[in-house]
Order: sequence, then C-alpha cells, then structure tokens
Amino acid sequence: MIPGIKKLLSRDQPPEHLPADVQAGLAAWRESAPPPLDEVHFHTRYLVVDIARSGAGPDDGRLLGIAAAAVRHAVIDPGEALYAAFDAAADAPGALERKLLAFLLHAAKAPLVTYHAPLVGACLARACKEALGIDFQPQWIDLAWLLPAMYDDMSSAVQPLDHWLAALGLDPGGGRRDAAANALLLARLFQMLLARARSRGIHSPARLIAEANASSVLRRVS
Repeated sequence: MIPGIKKLLSRDQPPEHLPADVQAGLAAWRESAPPPLDEVHFHTRYLVVDIARSGAGPDDGRLLGIAAAAVRHAVIDPGEALYAAFDAAADAPGALERKLLAFLLHAAKAPLVTYHAPLVGACLARACKEALGIDFQPQWIDLAWLLPAMYDDMSSAVQPLDHWLAALGLDPGGGRRDAAANALLLARLFQMLLARARSRGIHSPARLIAEANASSVLRRVS
C-alpha cells in the first residue's frame, strides 16, 4: 500500500474492542452537525473546559480529569456542568472510554473555550486518539490570547491566568484550584470577555476565533 494511504484509511476509526454502546455513541457524535460559527454570541452555546493532568506538558503523564462549564445566552448554565475523573487503577474496564464519550456528547461540537488551548487541546486529542481512536480537533477559543487583545488597556502581553483573575476582580484568594473550580472561573472570565468583544464589534464565535488567532500570531512575532 502506498505510504500514507493506510494512515488515511485508518484515521478516526474506533478500535474494534470498544464496547458496543461506546461505538454507537461515537457514531452518533461523528454524524452530528457542528453549530454555525456565524451566529451571535447570545445564540451560541460555548463550553468552557479545563483539565487535570499528571505532567507539566501535553506529552507528560496522563489525563486525570476533565471539567466543563457551559455558557449559553451569555450566562453560565449550572445545569450543564460536567466533571469526569479518570483513575486507571480504580476504573472498571471501559470506564475511561465511556467518560471520554460522555464529554464528547456533552460538548456536542460546540466551540470550546480554555486557557492555553495548545496544551489543553493536545492532552484531550491524545486521550481521545488513544482510547477512542478518533481525531478530536474542535474549534478552540483561547483566552490566553484573547484577554490581552480585548483588555490591552490592562496588559498587551500573555499573562498567567491568576493575573487576569486579579485584574478583573475574580481573584478567589490564592491557593491551588482543581479543574472544576478553574473551569467556573474561566467561564466567568469568558462572560466578561464576551461583553468587551461585543463592544468592539466582535459578535460571533467565528470572529472570536479569528481574533484569537490574529492575536497569537501578532504577539509571537512581536
């Protein structure tokens, strides 16, 4: 077989050993249509995501947990919070796959919001590829780049998350936070950012993504 063809044919194929319910759920997720990215923010469901991991980088250790908070109609929806913890030693066979599937179905291909999307996205993509055999490449909105673009009067450089929490009056008092607490704080930051974005004529997720990408390029080369 021509090199590369085998890889292409095997891409995004669930492992045959997956339980039938997981395979069915993955099929439903793959066939679901992504939401339009040109809708106004008020009509868009965003999912704010944070993770817990055992290492410092995307290739270190393993994924320990995923936390998510939904922002719908520009407000945090308490009924759509999710936290999945992964324990390789304690989880029953198939539990990891079902928890990852639950996250995928909860995300429903919505735009995902996080802080430092390359790191968070790489960890999630690796876990989904290894456990489910899928290529997880959602639309990411990276607050690490958007915040200095929207609040350049406070800082025009990428800053640690705690800098923005303090600058925007959301400082929880210091100390380590778990992924669930971080996801909620990120959701509150995102609410504030949406208001600032609208005041600057950025009215859709597509524009937010473009602004974040432009900001990342500008600040990397400056």
